[in-house]
Amino acid sequence: MSSSTQSARPASTTGSTPESAPGATPTTGPARRSLFGRRAADDTGPRASLSQLLPYLLEHRRVMVLVLILSIFGSLSSLAQPLLVSNVISVVQDGQPLGGLVWLLVAFVVLAGILAGYQHYLLQRTGEGVVLSSRRQLVAKMLHLPIAEFDTRRVGDLVSRVGSDTTLLRAVLTQGVVESVGGALTFVGALIAMAILDPVLLLLTLLVVAIAVVTVVTMSARIRPAIREGQKKVGDLAAAVERSISAIRTVRAANATDREVDAINRDAEGAWLQGIKVARISALITPVAIVAMQVSFLVVLGVGGYRVASGATSVANLVAFILFLFLMIMPLGQFFGAINAVNQALGALGRIQEVLALPDESDADRGIAPLADAATVADARSSAPAIEFVDIRFGYDTLAEQGDSRPAVPAADSAAIVRQPVLHGVSFTVPRGSRTALVGPSGAGKSTILSLIERFYDADSGSIRLGGVDIRGIDRVALRSQIGYVEQDAPVLAGSLRDNLLLASPEATDADCIDVLHRVNLAEVLERDPAGLDAQVGEDGIMLSGGERQRLAIARTLLSAPPILLLDESTSSLDGLNEQMLREAIDAVATGRTLIVIAHRLSTVVDSDSIVVLDHGRVVGVGTHSELVTTVPLYRELAKHQLLV
Repeated sequence: MSSSTQSARPASTTGSTPESAPGATPTTGPARRSLFGRRAADDTGPRASLSQLLPYLLEHRRVMVLVLILSIFGSLSSLAQPLLVSNVISVVQDGQPLGGLVWLLVAFVVLAGILAGYQHYLLQRTGEGVVLSSRRQLVAKMLHLPIAEFDTRRVGDLVSRVGSDTTLLRAVLTQGVVESVGGALTFVGALIAMAILDPVLLLLTLLVVAIAVVTVVTMSARIRPAIREGQKKVGDLAAAVERSISAIRTVRAANATDREVDAINRDAEGAWLQGIKVARISALITPVAIVAMQVSFLVVLGVGGYRVASGATSVANLVAFILFLFLMIMPLGQFFGAINAVNQALGALGRIQEVLALPDESDADRGIAPLADAATVADARSSAPAIEFVDIRFGYDTLAEQGDSRPAVPAADSAAIVRQPVLHGVSFTVPRGSRTALVGPSGAGKSTILSLIERFYDADSGSIRLGGVDIRGIDRVALRSQIGYVEQDAPVLAGSLRDNLLLASPEATDADCIDVLHRVNLAEVLERDPAGLDAQVGEDGIMLSGGERQRLAIARTLLSAPPILLLDESTSSLDGLNEQMLREAIDAVATGRTLIVIAHRLSTVVDSDSIVVLDHGRVVGVGTHSELVTTVPLYRELAKHQLLV
């Protein structure tokens, strides 16, 4: 692919992974450029509703019912306490013995404490369960998203949604939302008792409380968008940190550490400023609740004292009324806390739902009836070619900005996004059991062809056939089980040698793993670490050299031994000796299998059964080495320079 096409990233499932920047992680958010030229675009996303929050709670409905029962009993035991205190005062005033009243009061106090403690434990435990289920759901969705979604989203922001956003869902349970249901019983019970004890005091109290409730609800409406924006800023920060750490060697080598620190600090300051904004709104709500309680208390004391002095009520009733006032104020505090908790959860849930609402990779296939399974169409007895490209045209979306080919991002103005062609009517055939090489200048579309075979993206027009069957009629999982793919940058996963080898072959034995490592000349890696197959390769395989990472990636594919092998520049990081040993290993496993190889060196090409020459997304020649040298000027020029392009 050309440099312009390689640097671009698709914004839809018909996009293409660039050959020149396989590890790039474009961003979304406000327009901003960093050291690496990445762009962000404002993405407010959908807002979550209470109906979207309920399934997370209903998943734990049995525990919720138990918590509600405990809350009801706790409320009843709390409501009984003011009445008992009133009786105690009356008995003392009458000079009668207390009897068992004091012990009964103590029993209710202890019972309320025990119920509250157990209820708190259940809520905390259930809150963790809500976080766990939301994380499982989100991770499962993320790992099934179309490849193009990862081309246009920042890894750090996605990680932030799994980490911090899901954590905020816990607040729905642990900050009084469920408790407020039981608190409602306490509130109503206290209200009834206060009405019986002194209706005048109750009316004055309700007037103060009503003003507080209206004020809190009004101000809380401003919290949700502020919290959502705050979570987005945290996602921006996580993405910025992930970007710089993943490229830390490049940053250091470019003496750009301080510039990256400054860029990350700007994201950190953005998160801080948004947090301050949320704090300002919250700071207005908290005093309202406190002032409401204090004013209510002062009103009751002042007016109630006057009414006691005038004989309108008794001291015992006033004390009971004050205790009921506190019982009524406590649920209000829970209610105010519940409003904040729900707003926080809905703000975070909006970001979670934004990802959950995205289509899975397989969603595009729901309307396609499978024509055959991959094992059948890959049957070596079939006379149809292993792979066949028929007039394939393919492109991806880019921003129309002064020739800028950076990745397209979701935008309201669709006119700002243009389709950039990559492949132009590509047609060629790969016979079964043959070795086909793809050659051409950088940016000719070679890696894109392999991505289309794997169905990372679907062609805009034309068809790709596996065993004579259009691959869009084959289940993706079944299709990929028949194909081994070694990417251009040979990614290695953090973990052990065994973890990497078993990724595509979970049933392989240790003996199989050791054998394939010897075949790709990685025996030294086994020998230099006493842990053997359990030797750790480090993050992104940093404990291995570039050539060792490439050989490990190839070993992983060879171990699964699929009918079709796709090798993208598979020997580009190897010296002559290791390249020869690896070629022998590939030759051994390739017997009876179909190979499509993106050639980096002439030695990889000359032995191929067929060579497809590409230039700017078009096929300019197909044939053997000897045929193409004489008939295709581009190939002749590439061969002259040993195909080192």
